[in-house]
Amino acid sequence: MMDNALTLSPNLTSKLVGRAQGLHAMTSQHQLGALMAMNFVFMEGKYNGSTITLLGHNSIFDAVREIPVVGGSGLFRFARGYAQLRTHTFDTRTGDVIVEYNVYVLHY
Repeated sequence: MMDNALTLSPNLTSKLVGRAQGLHAMTSQHQLGALMAMNFVFMEGKYNGSTITLLGHNSIFDAVREIPVVGGSGLFRFARGYAQLRTHTFDTRTGDVIVEYNVYVLHY
């Protein structure tokens, strides 16, 4: 389970615009992969109160991963598209990970 900061950039001092809430469940026997279900819950500016929902397989150690956007709410109602994920930093000592999400959506 997760409830992480959603910021404009991967810097720790970047502006907080919402929360990334959801879960990862390890699903692969032969590689490190996870089922990811996540909502980006926006709490700032024009998108305040809107969400984007992602659901799909995350091959964690691939340089670039692609996860489907399966829906949304508010300004992102009926959203469809994809997110490209890139690991920005991974601290093996603490287990902390910063992942960059570039999200491309079509919505009404």
